[in-house]
Amino acid sequence: MALASLCICYNLIVHLCDFWGVRKMLQYNVLVVDDDTEIKDAIEIYLKNEGIKVLKASNGIEALDIVRNQEIHLILMDIMMPKMDGIKATFTLRQDRSIPIIMLSAKSEDTDKILGLNIGADDYITKPFNPLELVARVKSQLRRYITLGKYKNSDDEIVIRGLRLNKSSKQIYVEDESFKLTPTEYKILELLMENSGRVYSIDEIYEKVWGENCFNGDNTVSVHIRRIREKIEINPKDPKYLKVVWGIGYKIEK
Repeated sequence: MALASLCICYNLIVHLCDFWGVRKMLQYNVLVVDDDTEIKDAIEIYLKNEGIKVLKASNGIEALDIVRNQEIHLILMDIMMPKMDGIKATFTLRQDRSIPIIMLSAKSEDTDKILGLNIGADDYITKPFNPLELVARVKSQLRRYITLGKYKNSDDEIVIRGLRLNKSSKQIYVEDESFKLTPTEYKILELLMENSGRVYSIDEIYEKVWGENCFNGDNTVSVHIRRIREKIEINPKDPKYLKVVWGIGYKIEK
């Protein structure tokens, strides 16, 4: 009953937004992975109202099979599932896929958020979630993922010593060795490389990359920074490129 009431309220808000011309996105494919059928059906209602096609899976094994056979633009991944949980599925996907992944979990502790981000997730939403917030986060990740690399100059590159970022291919090279970044990691590194020498605070990084006001974003940004260092630095504990300015923020050395 509560879920039905929530869906009715959400649909009312959507119709009001339609009236004022506030929505819609081009159709994208979002995979919802959760063993709770009711949650999957509710998310499908929210996203279909935005013109987004929803595919559904009940565990990590089903999710991997769908990704292999369908074009997926974003994944909403539950953590606790039978057969293969969201952590293992995300880790497996990150071996060769950069699809944005938003973790869903009933747990709210920081350790669970950090675990999800560490194994490759781009964002994290705690159940029960606000449907408007869920839709906003999905649309934000889709915009970043779809528009990455859409630049006028296909040879547009940023080179800082041995670190090279190719905007057209979205590839990162360190001494000509290619490293694969997630969409969020890419945007953080692009921001810092385009403004090398400038120090960005955690709040500034969050607001520019995530496109929303920063509320307790310290852990999120710090985890992504650590993952970038692990990929581009020979010694992440003594970084050559991505430096911390204690008490202020982060920068890429010129």
